[in-house]
Amino acid sequence: MDSWNLLMEGFATALQPQYLVFAFLGVLLGTAVGVLPGIGPAMTVALLLPLTYTLEPAAALITFAGIYYGGMYGGSTTSILLNTPGESASIVTAIEGNKMAKLGRGAAALATAAIGSFVAGSIATLGLTLLAPVLARFAVNLGPADYVALIVIAFVTVGALLGSSVPRGMVSLGVGLFLGLIGTEVLSGQQRYTLGLLPLADGIDVVLVAVGLFAVGETLYVAARLRHGPIALIPVARGWRSWMSREDWKRSWKPWLRGTAIGFPIGTIPAGGADVATFLSYAAERKLSRHKGEFGRGAIEGVAGPEAANNAAAAGVLVPLLTLGLPTTATAAIIITAFQSYGIQPGPQLFSSQPGLVWALVASLYIGNVILLVLNLPLVGMWVKLLQIPRPYLYAGILLFACFGAYAVNFSVVDILILLIIGVLGFFMRRYGYPVAPLVVGMILGPMGEAQLRRALQLSQGDLTTLVMHPFAASAYGVLALLIAGGLWLKRRQRRYELALTESIAVPVSADREI
Repeated sequence: MDSWNLLMEGFATALQPQYLVFAFLGVLLGTAVGVLPGIGPAMTVALLLPLTYTLEPAAALITFAGIYYGGMYGGSTTSILLNTPGESASIVTAIEGNKMAKLGRGAAALATAAIGSFVAGSIATLGLTLLAPVLARFAVNLGPADYVALIVIAFVTVGALLGSSVPRGMVSLGVGLFLGLIGTEVLSGQQRYTLGLLPLADGIDVVLVAVGLFAVGETLYVAARLRHGPIALIPVARGWRSWMSREDWKRSWKPWLRGTAIGFPIGTIPAGGADVATFLSYAAERKLSRHKGEFGRGAIEGVAGPEAANNAAAAGVLVPLLTLGLPTTATAAIIITAFQSYGIQPGPQLFSSQPGLVWALVASLYIGNVILLVLNLPLVGMWVKLLQIPRPYLYAGILLFACFGAYAVNFSVVDILILLIIGVLGFFMRRYGYPVAPLVVGMILGPMGEAQLRRALQLSQGDLTTLVMHPFAASAYGVLALLIAGGLWLKRRQRRYELALTESIAVPVSADREI
């Protein structure tokens, strides 16, 4: 059965009333949490992950898809109205969008962000529909040595390209690999690095690490940096007439398409994530626009293009995640955790072993995009009210919710203690510039890499050359060198562009460059 027939079956599942309700709730919750100041999509997804545990797999993943897209969009509201991006991918949106808001055009900025997210998300999801089955059919034939090569690519690129410092990224990756080794070794049954503590015999749950780093650690970090002064919220005009004029539509549709064309390919490869895509999109729009004088003072192209690139990259991230089981961003690593909580391992076998589930998930991405557009344009006023929540109540609520979620994993008080320890670790990592995403990726892929490495060596009777002699593995290592070179070049270009921007524009200090 071809992909289109399977997609239609996925729509038949996702359009059932109960699943539509779950998709709506996911988008609503994802946007509501993502719109809060200082909270990025990774933190949104991690914080809401425990909510899906009581649902059956299809409902849980459909809800999670809504949370993912809602969290990705929610950051644009805080960037535009508060000048407070929750992640580095929203810096450009804050630069131009907040200037538009100060000029009384906040509604137009929010509208072009919402419509651009819808356009980019829909086109990128179509790309996912076309590309993922082809890649999955190819990946089915990969052997253990080939998977070792892919996991090495994920390790090196994520460690080197996420964050502003390669050594710090690799240190974070090493910490994640160590945490992944804690527990009982599968073959020998011996406990490793448990300090004789029985609760650690089964290892540290990835959910605790994800929630600890992105909810507890990020909350402590953001609260420490934003603890002074009230929230300077810019009011937004009500009514559809204030959204976008004909001139705004004329200036926005090309940036939407260009942003999608830039964001989706970058999202599918480990090349630095959505932040690289948004800065490249902004640079392209600044170069191609006929209104160059407005950039830095509220150019609508500077919101439309980067927001489209951001959401297209978010869909692109799902390609290697679903087909190869490789997370290339922090948010993707948490999504893998959601799959694993139901005993489902993303990878090439997913499309053959769970076709109904995976195509229902893809169909829900299309549906979630429509819900996101329909929900966000009329409810701008409600999101503005959420932005007025006092910071102490907000951070206390996040920490309380995180503790409840950690306790719900195994109903153990020890898990709450582990959560707090991981949270403090996450705070100090963020405080001293160590990216947290490589830690989560290393913890998830470490055990997988160990299992594939042992399997490859068993098949070759201990011959290490088998790791590089397979044609695909050898090609993968060649591609790794190109990815590192290209990714570092893109990051240097991004840093130069950021530096040029900061010389003329005050970039918000709360931006999170590591996620």
